[in-house]
Amino acid sequence: MSDLETDEPVAGTVQEEVAAPPGLPLTEHLSLGAGFATADRDRWRALVAGVLARRGPAPDDVEAALSTTTADGIVIAPLYTREDAPPLPGPPGFAPFTRGRRAARGSSWDVRARCAEPDPQVAHTQVLEDLEHGVTSLWLALGPAGTPVADLGTVLADVYLDLAAVVLDAGADYAAAAQALLDVAAARDVDLAALSGNLGGDPVAVLARTGQAVDAAPAAALAVRATAELPGLRAMVVDALPWHEAGGTDAEELGLSLAHGVAYLRLLTGAGLTTAQAAAQLEFRYAATADQFATIAKLRAARRLWSRVTEASGVPPEGRGQQQHAVTSWTMTTTRDPWVTLLRDTLATFAAGVGGADAVTVLPFDAPLGRPGALSRRMARNTSAVLVEESHVARVTDPAGGSWYVESLTDELARAAWAVFQDVERTGGVEAGLRDGSVAARLARSADARRARLARRQDAVTGVSEYPFLDEKPLIREASPPVPAGGLPRLRWSEDLEALRDRSDRQRADTGSRPHVVAVTWGPLKAHVARLDFVRNLLLPGGVETREVAADALADALADRVPEVVVLVAADTVEAATVAPVVADLRTAGAVRVLRAGRPADPDAWPFVDGFVHAGMDALALLTSLYPEEQS
Repeated sequence: MSDLETDEPVAGTVQEEVAAPPGLPLTEHLSLGAGFATADRDRWRALVAGVLARRGPAPDDVEAALSTTTADGIVIAPLYTREDAPPLPGPPGFAPFTRGRRAARGSSWDVRARCAEPDPQVAHTQVLEDLEHGVTSLWLALGPAGTPVADLGTVLADVYLDLAAVVLDAGADYAAAAQALLDVAAARDVDLAALSGNLGGDPVAVLARTGQAVDAAPAAALAVRATAELPGLRAMVVDALPWHEAGGTDAEELGLSLAHGVAYLRLLTGAGLTTAQAAAQLEFRYAATADQFATIAKLRAARRLWSRVTEASGVPPEGRGQQQHAVTSWTMTTTRDPWVTLLRDTLATFAAGVGGADAVTVLPFDAPLGRPGALSRRMARNTSAVLVEESHVARVTDPAGGSWYVESLTDELARAAWAVFQDVERTGGVEAGLRDGSVAARLARSADARRARLARRQDAVTGVSEYPFLDEKPLIREASPPVPAGGLPRLRWSEDLEALRDRSDRQRADTGSRPHVVAVTWGPLKAHVARLDFVRNLLLPGGVETREVAADALADALADRVPEVVVLVAADTVEAATVAPVVADLRTAGAVRVLRAGRPADPDAWPFVDGFVHAGMDALALLTSLYPEEQS
């Protein structure tokens, strides 16, 4: 398959001038830039350099100094102009569908609620409540991770199957679940042609989740039947969530989803379908994160990429649009301060809507704690309701289109994903990569890189790694059914710090106090307060408290007990010779570990300390070291 090509520009780019409104008859056009000096990039650089110079020598290249790099190696610049963006990739509703699968999306996206409740009667109550309060389709987990397949009829009792779309998610039991849905519809005399949704066949995702291969022939048979008899149903899902949840970057999620989809094109054409018929049987599922621009660009890039694949496969232009289901990211959920996830979900849902997803599922904020409660399910529904009904996000098709930043990010992400796709295809495809471990190894490298950024506080998880509340009252939920395991890991980025917080809670329950360090300070408050606050904020996410003691009051403050760990907090003007005698006394009294806050210009002048606490250090390693080793 050839390299991803640059799309041709089309007419209708952003205009510099607009027609004059009534009451301005003096000119035919109103110039939006009238009265302003012409913008100049060099002038902007000079102004920015002047601002940066207030804090020290200005960098030679201010744009490079203010740029950031994503996990995929894409450089995010501080400024984008017309020269930075690729041409607009055609109007919405037309190949390559970057700007949307349809020319006009309508008043809303499909609000899709997930139900993974093991009790069929409870699941029945939940789906009816969802449908009565704004949900437009159901995503049902069946089998060991949800409701038993045999109880599908109970779950869907009183549901109008010709009105509400149903998407099945039964893992290895997908064929039995599909037949159960068709049997339920037939028993109620529902015209099978009126059913809509997806039967949920996804053998590749089962292999990714469990490490166990399942027969793909029933999925192909379902696709052939759906093509012939079930015009409203798709038979198969290309679920990219396993790639995302194992730590994959956006480009890896996209590239692996392409290889995943191509594997199904081969499967279905081998079963007798044309490539156009095969493509029409697939729905793609992607994660939506709180990084709104990344999510918008990812969904736009996904449609462009799939259009390129289907074009190369001989699918006519009208059949190249990608059906997308966006799901708020599992990896960004937290068990600590889970209420913050409501905010993350809102950002992710907004991004999914702006990015053009056909269906959006908001995972309840308490999902990582167990079976979601009524409040969290209602909030999940209402997140879409507010964005659709009050913010009117769905009224505009591709509102980010034409943004130089978004168009540039979309283009670069598409190219990075295409490179991943080609690499996977060169090595035998996604299934071969899962079997030989190369896909897992790729995703593990990305996960380790993200963990390192979190450990060094370069990435933040609000409420966990930043601004934690140690005395929060935990939410208690019934345990959820175990999700499939044995294959790729299913990660949450807050897990490591949450584990330390759990240990802190246990220690307080057992001893009456949390782990703590003593911060020994020198001089007036204004001389050391910034560093002291840094130390506190570094330790709190791990459940470690800080007790401040002034150096000149140390003897009295520590008369009863000398702490094992001490952090020295002083301004850079406090010399090592001043601190050394205090450290010697602490060592004599029993202090095991002495650290200095801040990294001095001459570390060799501080041989009497055990290390330095500073920005950019591995905070997770430090926090872990403050706890005794747990016996396995």
